[in-house]
Amino acid sequence: MSHPFDTLTPDLVLDAVESAGFLSDARVLALNSYENRVYQVGLEGETPIVAKFYRPGRWSDASILEEHQFARELADREIPVVAPIEQNGRTLFEHAGFRFALFPRRGGRAPEPGNLDQVYRLGQLLGRMHAVSASRPFEHRETLDTERFGHASLATLLDGGFVPKSLLPAYESVARDLLNLVDDLFDRTDFQPIRLHGDCHPGNILARDDAFYLVDLDDCRMGPSVQDIWMMLAGDRQERLGQLSELVEGYSEFHEFTPRELPLIEALRALRLMHYSAWLARRWDDPAFPMSFPWFGSERYWGDQVLILREQMAALQEEPLKLF
Repeated sequence: MSHPFDTLTPDLVLDAVESAGFLSDARVLALNSYENRVYQVGLEGETPIVAKFYRPGRWSDASILEEHQFARELADREIPVVAPIEQNGRTLFEHAGFRFALFPRRGGRAPEPGNLDQVYRLGQLLGRMHAVSASRPFEHRETLDTERFGHASLATLLDGGFVPKSLLPAYESVARDLLNLVDDLFDRTDFQPIRLHGDCHPGNILARDDAFYLVDLDDCRMGPSVQDIWMMLAGDRQERLGQLSELVEGYSEFHEFTPRELPLIEALRALRLMHYSAWLARRWDDPAFPMSFPWFGSERYWGDQVLILREQMAALQEEPLKLF
């Protein structure tokens, strides 16, 4: 079966960019992206730009525009973020049935895992972002909760028959036990949802010229502030404790940190693990996914998932990370 992205040819990409008022030099370079399609497009006599074509049917226009408004709100407050280019008062464009946005090209590298000086500065960046994002809620974006990320993910995997029969009882059992613990933690934790980056791992932060830039707000949503924090931590428990202290010290310079959210870290990690498998399952009709993730569906993958979820069960029952 054909997929909507099959018609997204280099010529269509160039035509789309030119329909937004830019003159291309006919150079197109596909960038690493699976959820959407992203290309670097050369311009006549100018720096290349990045064109992001949204996956058809995923987001409404209102939710995409809210992503753009959030990015531009952060940029207006001088928070380093790669925000969409505004052209004739618009940031969302349409061509040949595809919705797309254009961004300035930014180079850089990911932060160094465990570098305490960088962790402190990343805390400052996240604190600045949350000081803005906590000022008002999203109206059209999703909320990170156990139903969408946990129970719906499990339903996708079970109803679609993605787990091999030989491992189905073990996977379903550990997944349901894990979700019971996650549900309980969310029920017992008092937190105020705020606007989040949503997918704030080191790969979505660029280090450039002694500054960090936030990129890719495609998954921005409402949720607990600690969701944008825990993916900055790396290493064993003792290393993560030291990093957390540095991170929160920098964060607290700009926004109040709420320690009562710390028990949610392992619950959020559990939801991310299950959501990732379900994401692969939901995108399996996209030809790019079987080619890029050929191991998905193998007994080895699901056997590893059973072990990973069991380890996550144990992590959820340990004492949460605490500040020194």
